[in-house]
Amino acid sequence: GELIAREADERGFDVAVAGRNGTKTRGLGVELGVDARVFEADEVRGNLEGVDVVLNCAGPFVETYEPIVEACLETGTHYLDITGELTVFEALAERDREAEQAGVCLLPGAGFDVTPTDCLAGHLHDRLPDATHLRVGFEAHTDVSGGTLASAIEHAGGGRTRRDGRIEEVPLAADSRTIDFGAGPRNAITVPWGDISTAYYTTGIPNIDVYMAIPSHLEPLVRAGNYTGGLLQVDPLREGLKTLAPGFVRGPAERTREREQVFVWGEAETDEETVTSRLVTPET
Repeated sequence: GELIAREADERGFDVAVAGRNGTKTRGLGVELGVDARVFEADEVRGNLEGVDVVLNCAGPFVETYEPIVEACLETGTHYLDITGELTVFEALAERDREAEQAGVCLLPGAGFDVTPTDCLAGHLHDRLPDATHLRVGFEAHTDVSGGTLASAIEHAGGGRTRRDGRIEEVPLAADSRTIDFGAGPRNAITVPWGDISTAYYTTGIPNIDVYMAIPSHLEPLVRAGNYTGGLLQVDPLREGLKTLAPGFVRGPAERTREREQVFVWGEAETDEETVTSRLVTPET
């Protein structure tokens, strides 16, 4: 959120920063010379006067999106977020008619997940319009932020795939394969990434899997989550870990953000043909 606020201010947007932490929010507002508003997510309704667009950066988004979206629908304010959470994508897809009637845009996933991967999915569908299977994946060598880690903890406990148009639960790392993301072959496993939801709306392809590059020696550790993931469904443990998450990680440093890249791969196939494409993005 802080990085996005700085970028928006540098680009000349009329920015107001908002957050739950008064010290951080007001401090950033003073530093940027912009309006700062402190409130909880369920108090957003009274803070949207003069606001055209809300960009929600407060994860886990399953805990924040609903009251903000409700307020946006009531006030005619456009809503964006940077979630990668399947449940949020699916929930907002169900509210398409409400958004249309209110004249607002509800656009989750305006960050790394799922913008570049969804662009690649659309490109692959253009190349092979009759595709029945879509697979996308990514390779990143970077640190995650505390918010990303908290979201991962919130949604830990199993994998997802799309089969015949329906999202199904599968084990973590249900499939693994070798993929050349653009810098040579890498081991990769399936992950419950947001494209399992969004790529279906973009392409209509009924069978979708998402892969993430991971060293082969770590695969057994990931698969162990199929047996231990139930611990993270215990509310006190899960909530405690989410609270501690920002203290474990700080996200990539400025030098890393400027220099690193992420490699995105995808393939679409029919019974007779397979097409493959790759994409290189800035650090996530």
